[in-house]
Amino acid sequence: MIRVGNAPCSWGNVEWEDKSGSSLTSSRMLDELTQAGYTGTELGDWGFMPTNPDELKAELAKRKLTMTGAFVPVNFRVREGHAAGEELALRTAKLIAAVADPATPPFVVLADDSADMPARMKNAGRVTPALMLTPAEWSVYAEGVNKIARAVNAATGLRCVFHHHTGGYIETPDETARLLSLTDPAVVGLVLDTGHYAFGTTNPTAQGVLDALERFSSRLWYIHFKDCDPAVAAQSRAGDWDYHASVGHGIFCELGKGCVPFDKVVAWLKARNYNGYVTVEQDVLPGMGTPKESAARNRAYLRSVGI
Repeated sequence: MIRVGNAPCSWGNVEWEDKSGSSLTSSRMLDELTQAGYTGTELGDWGFMPTNPDELKAELAKRKLTMTGAFVPVNFRVREGHAAGEELALRTAKLIAAVADPATPPFVVLADDSADMPARMKNAGRVTPALMLTPAEWSVYAEGVNKIARAVNAATGLRCVFHHHTGGYIETPDETARLLSLTDPAVVGLVLDTGHYAFGTTNPTAQGVLDALERFSSRLWYIHFKDCDPAVAAQSRAGDWDYHASVGHGIFCELGKGCVPFDKVVAWLKARNYNGYVTVEQDVLPGMGTPKESAARNRAYLRSVGI
C-alpha cells in the first residue's frame, strides 16, 4: 500500500539553507501537515523537532503521524569527515528508531554536506566532468557511505538510503549509478527524488524520470515526490544561477505543474506492489510561498492520480 507523507522542507526547513530568521515551529508545521491530509513526516534538521524520544513520540501520536525518515548530511568526500557523519547518523537513527512504526520503519537518508562543495552548488543542474569526483575520491566516498550505513543498521536495525541531490557530488544519473555500484546493496538503497533527478539530468523530461525507475529499480527503497519546472531549469542554465537561486525561483514547483509524470510513477509503483511511504517535498526557502496551501494542493493532486 502506498502511503503519503510530507516533510519540513516543504515549509522552508530545508537542508543547506540559513533558517536563523525563520519563525516556523515544528508544532505548527506538523499541525498544517496533518490538516493538509498527510499521515507521515520526516524529521527535518536535528533540533527542529523534539530530540527527546518520548516528546517526539507524543507529538507524532497526537496527530496520528508516522516518522518516515531523516536527512543526514555528511562530508563523504574526505575520510576526515566520516567520523562526525557517523556520529550524527547514529544519533539521528536512534531517535527515529525509538519512535518508529514497525510496519513502516523510517529510513536514514544520507546525503552530501553542502559546506564541502561550493563549486557544485554554484553549478547545480549543469555539472561538467571537471567538477566530478576523482577515482580516489570515489573510493573514499563509497567507503564512508558503506561504513555509516553498516553502523546504523548494526545499532538500530534501520536501513540507509542515499539521496542524490542537485548541488551535491551525486547529482547526475551516471553519478547515482556509480555510487550504487560501489556500495553494499544489503544496507544502502536509493531514495529517488523525482525533482532532483529531473533537474540533475540537465534537460528535465518526463521520460528521464521514468527511465530512472527502471534503471534503479533493484535499489529503490524509498521515494520523494518532487516536481521540476523545465522552464526554470533552462533559466538557471542560461543565467548561471546557483542552487539557492534556482530554489528561490521555483525550480521545484507544485506537483503536476512541472515535468514529472506522477500518474505514471504511481502506476509503476502500484504495478510493483510498492509498500510504504512516498514523501512529498516541495523545497522552498524559509518564508517563501504559502506552504500549508501548497501542501493541500499537492495532496489533492496526488488523490487525482490514485493515492
